[in-house]
Amino acid sequence: MVRGEGKDHAENMSIVQVSGLRKSYGDKVVVRDASFAVEEGEIFGILGPNGAGKTTVVECIGGLRVPDAGDIRVAGLDPRWDHAAMTEVLGVQLQSSELQPKMTVVEALELYSAFYRNPLDWRTLADRLALGPLLHQRFGKLSGGQRQRLFIALALVGRPQVAVFDELTTALDPRARRDTWALIENVRQSGVTVLLVTHYMEEAQRLCDRIAVLDRGRVVAIDTPSGLISMSDSPTVISFRPSRPLPHTDLQALPGAVSVAEHGGHVTITGTDETANAVIGLLAAGRVIATQLRVVDATLDDAFLHLTGPNPRGDN
Repeated sequence: MVRGEGKDHAENMSIVQVSGLRKSYGDKVVVRDASFAVEEGEIFGILGPNGAGKTTVVECIGGLRVPDAGDIRVAGLDPRWDHAAMTEVLGVQLQSSELQPKMTVVEALELYSAFYRNPLDWRTLADRLALGPLLHQRFGKLSGGQRQRLFIALALVGRPQVAVFDELTTALDPRARRDTWALIENVRQSGVTVLLVTHYMEEAQRLCDRIAVLDRGRVVAIDTPSGLISMSDSPTVISFRPSRPLPHTDLQALPGAVSVAEHGGHVTITGTDETANAVIGLLAAGRVIATQLRVVDATLDDAFLHLTGPNPRGDN
């Protein structure tokens, strides 16, 4: 049973449906009976260690690879048999893509626009992705971040119902990454369903309504970011410097407290959210002023490590 999969998602409402997907390369099984549903209008994330099968899953969804077993539907279409129709409903930005080195940005945008019956105005996309000054630059001269922005534009120019982004903000600087996040949120608001593969936990937590976590080719959890975080076994850590010493026994007696450490007048307590609330109450009752107060809760990183373990894997 996949953890966090308790929500009732009606199949006839799912714009992307993956059931029992399996894919091998030679003797290596890369995806093992993966199943999940993406609802119309949501941003659905796929997280997993390198080699977990994330890219293979989205390549099968996009019709770029043929699965060994299982069933995939995108807006009711089968990527294997309805490829032509799929191009009208699905836009894809792959983890690794190339264009002819001498092709300019404007030529690429015009070419891809010509593939669709009702494309977006590529000029608007170019402006939103800061490609305007680069329109006459050849692809071979673009930086990694500039290429990434171009491929995002090419994925969106056909007005897709579903957009797949594999490592959306790789090679982007922090400002460009946040600008791209805002763009994706706007894309969703325009009615496009987004399937996002990422290894940036902040990105997943910021953008995704729900997340599927893959490990060794299996879907091990599906939930909201907060739901996944609640699965983590990482404690809440409270640290502060009190204006006067507090009795050690009082600190140890706090509900949920696992450990208490004091060093140089600085107190660190590991426990739960209940412990954090109790610390505030203890300080208020004793009229103790706390400086350098920090409460660090479990994060999506903690949940990811808890669900997938520390084993390194090769890229996939």
